[in-house]
Amino acid sequence: MPMTPQHPAIILVRPQMGENIGAAARAMWNFGLDRMRVVKPRDGWPSQKAIAMASGAGRLLDEAGHFETVADALADRHFVFATTARVRGLTKPVYSPEQAMRLAAEKIQAGEKVAVMFGPERAGLENDDVAQANAIISVPVNPDFPSLNLAQCVLLTSYEWKRASSEIEHMRMDMGKTEWAEAIEVEKLADHYEQRLDEAGFFFPDHKAPLMKTNLRNLWSRMPLTRADVQTFHGILRQMVRWKTKGD
Repeated sequence: MPMTPQHPAIILVRPQMGENIGAAARAMWNFGLDRMRVVKPRDGWPSQKAIAMASGAGRLLDEAGHFETVADALADRHFVFATTARVRGLTKPVYSPEQAMRLAAEKIQAGEKVAVMFGPERAGLENDDVAQANAIISVPVNPDFPSLNLAQCVLLTSYEWKRASSEIEHMRMDMGKTEWAEAIEVEKLADHYEQRLDEAGFFFPDHKAPLMKTNLRNLWSRMPLTRADVQTFHGILRQMVRWKTKGD
C-alpha cells in the first residue's frame, strides 16, 4: 500500500481483539490519522469485529497494511516510536506523548517517515519489538495501574499528534445568535438601574451614594455582556417595577 509522509503510520503489533483494532481506527480518524498497519493479529485479517467497531472509520481498515513481522511493517520508516509503560532495560530516549509527537512533526516536516508501534493488549510490546524502535513513548499514568487499553493509547497519541501538527483553537466563545453589547448599551443599562435604585432609596446614606454608584458602574463594566444579556437585565428591572406598582 502506498504511504504518504504527511503523518505517522500507526502500527498495531499482534493485536488480540478485533474490537480494539476497530476502536483504534476510530481514534486515529478522530484526529486525522488514516495510515494503519497491523502485524499478525491473533484472530486473522480482515476482522469483521474490527470492521463493526470502526463504524465511520472503516476505510482505514480497508486500506490498512497487513504484515507478518514487525521488521516488515517498519521497513520503509526512518524513525520509529514504541509505546510502553514498562521499564525495558534498554538504552533509548523516552518521550512523553506530547514531546514525541512534536519530534514526529519535526521529522515529517523534514521529509522523514515516522511510525508509532503499539503492542498487544495483554502484555504490550516485547523487548525484541522495542529494540527495533528509535525511541520510546511513555504515558505518565498511575504507577499503581499503568495498563492502558490499546485504543485509548492510540487515541491519546493521535490527539497529541493533532496538537503538534496543526493550529489548535484552545478557546472560543459561541455567541448563541447574539453579539457583544456596545459601550453605549451598557451605559444605558447602568443608567436604567441607577435611576430605579435611586427611586427605591438604595443609595443610602447620602454621603455614600457617589461611591455606591461608582461601584455599580464598575460592576457593569466588568461583566462581558451581550446584547441579549442587556435586554434581559432591562426586562428584569421593568418587570420588577411593574410588579411593585401592582402590589401598591
